[in-house]
Amino acid sequence: MPTNGLHQVLKIQFGLVNDTDRYLTAESFGFKVNASAPSLKRKQTWVLEPDPEQGTAVLFRSSHLGRYLSAEEDGRVACEAEQPGRDCRFLVLPQPDGRWVLQSEPHGRFFGGTEDQLSCFATAISPAELWTVHLAIHPQAHLLSISRRRYVHLCPQEDEMAADGDMPWGVDALLTLIFQSRRYCLRACDSRYLRSDGRLVREPEARACYTLEFKAGKLAFKDCDGRYLAPTGPAGTIKAGRNTRPGKDELFDLEESHPQVVLVAANRRYVSVRQGINVSANQDEEQDHETFLMQIDQETKKCTFYSSTGGYWTLVTHGGIQATATQVSASTMFEVEWRGRRVALKASNGRYVCMKKNGQLAAISDFVGEDEEFVLKLINRPILVLRGLDGFVCHRRGSNQLDTNRSVYDVFHLSFSDGAYQIRGSHGAVCSDGERAEDFLFEFRERSRLAIRARSGKYLRGGASGMLRADADVPTGVALWEY
Repeated sequence: MPTNGLHQVLKIQFGLVNDTDRYLTAESFGFKVNASAPSLKRKQTWVLEPDPEQGTAVLFRSSHLGRYLSAEEDGRVACEAEQPGRDCRFLVLPQPDGRWVLQSEPHGRFFGGTEDQLSCFATAISPAELWTVHLAIHPQAHLLSISRRRYVHLCPQEDEMAADGDMPWGVDALLTLIFQSRRYCLRACDSRYLRSDGRLVREPEARACYTLEFKAGKLAFKDCDGRYLAPTGPAGTIKAGRNTRPGKDELFDLEESHPQVVLVAANRRYVSVRQGINVSANQDEEQDHETFLMQIDQETKKCTFYSSTGGYWTLVTHGGIQATATQVSASTMFEVEWRGRRVALKASNGRYVCMKKNGQLAAISDFVGEDEEFVLKLINRPILVLRGLDGFVCHRRGSNQLDTNRSVYDVFHLSFSDGAYQIRGSHGAVCSDGERAEDFLFEFRERSRLAIRARSGKYLRGGASGMLRADADVPTGVALWEY
């Protein structure tokens, strides 16, 4: 199976919240640390790194400074070290309630405190030395079982989730992590939550909440009884097993969830590889053979389309398009032109992809007409979480206004019609003028980031005020959303 960036394990970034609900912060000035921030932003984001000497200790690196947390023998703490030394080594001691205690490995003292009174000098654990882990990554991802090397997905017929997928294909493989009361819930694409007995439930009840543990860069999910989620039985059903310590069976990777799309041609039929290697618009149903994984190159902003049969679309002789390439190259890259409710695709020969009379696609057109336009539909985000440069999109308490700088997020529901999307949250439909439901256009501009165009033709953007506005002229910077 070609890698080519198809399966990228997410770097686990997180915030640490103390007993007074304040985040551990690395300040640029003086490289000091404090616990004063009420929300998770750049300065509150940390990366866990393994001990370079292969020991049990770990390193805490500030994501925005690139420097390491350290504790001296007298208890003073800082985030100044550019290279990890002896004082940067900490032991993570998970507590029964899921919180962490950080202990200096060389000095044996515990790290904690409030506001700017942080130290690593405590000889006993009190509430001030307890830290809650709050993931800073985008919460929508794929989950890979380490022991089985299979992806977790929803099995609607069996009413369960199972680790039995060779590829994270289709909407059923999307998981959303919900942070609630210092714990995490696993939300399936149909908005139900995974309970520790393997059942799916509508509400995030106590037995559907888990604490996170990290082991060798992998994730484990511990339930309220101290047992861990793992794939069980021949089907790989995900539920809490007997183990009270995480072994290989209980470990998972989070992988980036790339957009998966279907395309509809001018003949109103789905583009497909069902009948062989030729990419053709000849199907009436939307299934795996009609679904393509879309990846955007960060430098050129061109995209590739990867099929469920294991090949990339590629330009072949006489302008034909076949799903046969196993590696990304110039001939597998397509430039996307966003044309309102439709898209046009330009191949590496400089010509537009069109639908021929027999339904086959070929890059043989110099201009865009009806046969060169396609409807492009995102299928693996029935529920949507948006994050901008300053934080997540979330309702402002007591208001219908949407903020763009929050450390918590709203989960929105998407519906699609004729090239446009309606976005609905817990407070009703999202609209740019505050009056009626609105059709938005999604433009996938960068890897993992989209632009959202309102009916006015302007793009939704964040900004210093933290308010969501529809007044950006170009789809860059604050007008791009991680999804």
